[in-house]
Amino acid sequence: MKGLWTPAWLVRHVVTVVLVAGFCGLGWWQFTRAAGGNALSWGYTFEWPVFAGFVAFLWVREVQHERRRATAAPDAPRPEDSAAGESAAGARGAGGVSVRRPVRVPVTPSATSGADDPELAAYNDYLAWLAAHPGARPTDYPGPARHS
Repeated sequence: MKGLWTPAWLVRHVVTVVLVAGFCGLGWWQFTRAAGGNALSWGYTFEWPVFAGFVAFLWVREVQHERRRATAAPDAPRPEDSAAGESAAGARGAGGVSVRRPVRVPVTPSATSGADDPELAAYNDYLAWLAAHPGARPTDYPGPARHS
């Protein structure tokens, strides 16, 4: 449970308390305005406490996540605790989720990629030529004249 009393977590706790108190205070202020005759303020009267509830929900969720992470691997060094954290954090994305390389699937032309349609076959040849010559302009294509 030491992880919830680090300086970063203390800041999170304070920010949560300030936001929840501020949002509830703004809700009360809107209630007093609505009671004074401002009809538009009735919507804000209920909106600000919803914002406060959302902040509280996120805080509870993050505390639970931190507690689960602390009990899952208490021996494992955490990236922010070690000097080697930079290399370990490089393989991880936001929130400690591991980021993988995208899967590359080789493109193989299908048996019917243009056999039935000569216009489609010519267009596919044109696209293949453009892919093979990345610096070329479409007007440099040596094939049949293209009319747009």
